[in-house]
Amino acid sequence: MVLYVKAAEILDKIENKEGAIKTLVYNSKFQNIKQLYALVCETLKYAKILEEIITSTGLLKQNKLRMNVAKVLVYDLLIGRGVKCGGSWKALIMKHRARLQAALARLKIKRKVSRNEDLLPKASQAQGKQPPRYARVNTLKTSQEDVIDYLKREGYTYLGRASSLEELQQLSGKRFYCDLHLPGLLVFPAKTDLHAHFLYQAGHVILQDKASCLPAFLLNPPAGAHVIDACAAPGNKTSHLAAVLGNRGKLFAFDLDPKRLSTMSTLLLRAGVTCHELANQDFLTLNPEDPRYSQVEYILLDPSCSGSGMVGRMNELTDSPGSVPAQRLQSLAAFQLRCLNHALCFPRLQRLIYSTCSVHEEENEDVVRACLREHRRSFRLVPVLPSWPERGQAPLTQCLRASPGETLTNGFFVAMLERRSPGEQEQEDELTSDEDVTSLPANSDVEAESHDPSPLEAEPAPTASKKKRKKRKKKPKQQQEN
Repeated sequence: MVLYVKAAEILDKIENKEGAIKTLVYNSKFQNIKQLYALVCETLKYAKILEEIITSTGLLKQNKLRMNVAKVLVYDLLIGRGVKCGGSWKALIMKHRARLQAALARLKIKRKVSRNEDLLPKASQAQGKQPPRYARVNTLKTSQEDVIDYLKREGYTYLGRASSLEELQQLSGKRFYCDLHLPGLLVFPAKTDLHAHFLYQAGHVILQDKASCLPAFLLNPPAGAHVIDACAAPGNKTSHLAAVLGNRGKLFAFDLDPKRLSTMSTLLLRAGVTCHELANQDFLTLNPEDPRYSQVEYILLDPSCSGSGMVGRMNELTDSPGSVPAQRLQSLAAFQLRCLNHALCFPRLQRLIYSTCSVHEEENEDVVRACLREHRRSFRLVPVLPSWPERGQAPLTQCLRASPGETLTNGFFVAMLERRSPGEQEQEDELTSDEDVTSLPANSDVEAESHDPSPLEAEPAPTASKKKRKKRKKKPKQQQEN
């Protein structure tokens, strides 16, 4: 029975975007990790079919079961090796066995197939090559050289620094590279499992997607700096920031969910992070004028998003990138813009990274354009990592995009804003003109839910007033008269 409880809990967390499947399974502390992982993955694979069967038989209406509990039980009954528990759950599911089997048979007849696996979408039956497995060396506890030597002694072959993405995709066996874009990031074949490895368990390496390593790497705060990680959980980016800082300075990290914050605290402890200050607080409630943040010059903002970029490995079974309703995208974009505008109010801020794990322009380029329209006199968009192959949608090519096909990562977006120097002249730029900015929604009922489980209401996107527009138009004329 414990197996099904744990599996259902992990399915709940996956739906709430609380982590990758393997990480959630290994953190569950279940005795038989392989059994639990297999059940979760197979239930996810057949999730839509199981839901259809459960709904058509009225299983939830007649019994006090949650959907994800019903899914794991029905999977094992109909597709797996039989229900592996006793007690009330087994008695309940066996009571409905005939009806559930009949519903599965009707579904096969309807779709004109004879095998269970033929019910799966073709994309799930024949998935393309998975992105490689990435492991970031945690320099707070070790060095890249020591990690490489340790792996060599275990029979791994180090191939040096990769020179192309093709080399990474062709990895196999116990061979690995150092990434061609990010120092300290080791790249292994896609099916490499390091969750039980000593280097991971001891916090010497952090299992983190390459795209997720970009924000801290690009923000690059110097040792001793004061930094804010605005929406910090689950904590991989926070631990990366601490490593960049060398554990010197101050790292303020905020998140709304106390459970995620507790998990994050454990992760940071394992990673050897000591320069952090965690707070179960909404970033938007911070007072930029508070003396505590008077020295904050760097902010990493990775706010709630649709999570539509998380398509690697098993995630394509739970979410389709194109399935996010337009109303929810509008609400998320307004929320993200509110966070970004708030972050730029910190008086000493010099550099900010805005990132999302979304593929949608509404959450990415549109948000940055709207922000620049309001703050272009104080902040500018900075080109980053010119060697990166995938750029932001024109004209915001200074930004980065990431995707499984182009960069062998999850879908991701990164933009860097820097404060203009006092003597820097304001330049007119077509990407920040009022005509070019896509307006964000004034109202929406959809909640932001990917990173922050208790989202705030979306606010209207700020727009330039008529007076401001008149002033902008008159300014060139006044300069001519002078």
